[in-house]
Amino acid sequence: MLRSSLLLFALNLLAVNAHKRAPHSAKHQSIHQAVNNYVDQSHNHKSDAQVIDQSTKQAPKQRYEPNWASLDTRPLPEWYDDAKFGIFIHWGVYSVPSWAPVGQYAEWYWYHLTEKDDDSETYNHHKAIYGDAKYQDFANQFKAELFNASEWADLFKRSGAKYTVPTSKHHEGFTLWPNAQSWNWNSVDVGPHRDLLGEIMNATRSAGLHAGVYFSLLDWYNPTYLANITQYVDQVMYPQWMDLINNYQPDVLWCDGNWPYPSKTWRSEEFLAWAFNDSPVKDTLVVDDRFGSETPTAHGSFYTPEYSTSVYLNHKWEANLGMDIHSYGFNRATPADKYYNASYLLNYLVRSVSNGGNMLLDIGPSSDGTIPSIMQERLLQMGDWLSVNGEAIYSTRKWRVQQEGPIDQTSVRYTASKDQSIIYALLIDWPHNGIVLLPSVKVNTQNATASMLGLTGNLSWKTVSSGGISVQLPNLTPGTEPCLYIWTLKLVGFA
Repeated sequence: MLRSSLLLFALNLLAVNAHKRAPHSAKHQSIHQAVNNYVDQSHNHKSDAQVIDQSTKQAPKQRYEPNWASLDTRPLPEWYDDAKFGIFIHWGVYSVPSWAPVGQYAEWYWYHLTEKDDDSETYNHHKAIYGDAKYQDFANQFKAELFNASEWADLFKRSGAKYTVPTSKHHEGFTLWPNAQSWNWNSVDVGPHRDLLGEIMNATRSAGLHAGVYFSLLDWYNPTYLANITQYVDQVMYPQWMDLINNYQPDVLWCDGNWPYPSKTWRSEEFLAWAFNDSPVKDTLVVDDRFGSETPTAHGSFYTPEYSTSVYLNHKWEANLGMDIHSYGFNRATPADKYYNASYLLNYLVRSVSNGGNMLLDIGPSSDGTIPSIMQERLLQMGDWLSVNGEAIYSTRKWRVQQEGPIDQTSVRYTASKDQSIIYALLIDWPHNGIVLLPSVKVNTQNATASMLGLTGNLSWKTVSSGGISVQLPNLTPGTEPCLYIWTLKLVGFA
């Protein structure tokens, strides 16, 4: 199996090198060397100038076996547990029609158009607007003519995000990079005629963020996928995995479309053993839990609750959702009041982090490459809050108590520094009497102090007979508050 996989990879490299790519290609290696090293350096999108500080917990020197029992022993790279907040990006051919009935995923347009019935809203919409045009015709209209990766990356940095996860290929099979297995169905051959994935990842790294990728295992209407799943995996999907890892070197591989087949069929264990042992990102790569029908909430670096309030206290997890109430891709049918507001999104972030999770917040750019204004506004609102309260989010860990409340009309969530010497109490509401009760907080030293992030000076506090402490909040007037939502108490000398 390994010998045949290497031979197939070599053949794919020949095809890729023959295929015209974006102008940032670097030096080429021989196929023999690429096969021996499992690494193609010919289109390395992670130049020395773009490598950001990878303060990670290095994976042990042991070799991981191609089975979940072994793969699950790999430690989580620490950068990911420190980052807390990332940006999901759903962008593809579906961004041209950018439509779904409110409450449906707009990125599933092709599926709903094809699996139609007489009452299909998507089918009826398509016929009314586009007549007999096929979904494939949208590819030439996906031009990204206003796309500027540096502007995107600047917005992401201002949002306070620490990593990005753009769709390299969604279920429609269209790739945002020049992939040989997706000939004439990628962003270089048709539409923008640009390596969109490479541009996003390069700009992201230049802004100091970690760069990841989303990748769909399934491929809805790929003839090989429909005819022979083994042939599809061996000749299409697996080489695409290798292309992404070797040439784009993501720090996150966020797979999806896993549900039709178990991980053995997808060859997931085999691939991950290589990725964790020998790939260019073996020490920094984190992967999600969508590598087979049986893998969600069972395997992977982190679990992925989707539009969910689930938490997993005993395993790393990442909550993901769109700003749209139920779509990742941009949906032109969604009115403004069906977008989550900043208060909701910040509560979602705080809830996730206090329970040991990350938050992956999605944007759905337009087909012209612009990010809708309402999404930009939400990102900037997240960034404003994190600029004040980021100390209570980044590089923190769960405390022994995750939340308390409602207490005197106040709900509190907790995080703590890695060594647990500093406790952060995040106030979801401001108490009417200006006093916060924290029943689980105990005095640990005589010099214990309480303060509020964004303000100078210490706050008055005292122990209470029922247990815990009470903190007197400052008297603030409009315009003097450190932030508009969720205020953070920093507690030093408590336990």
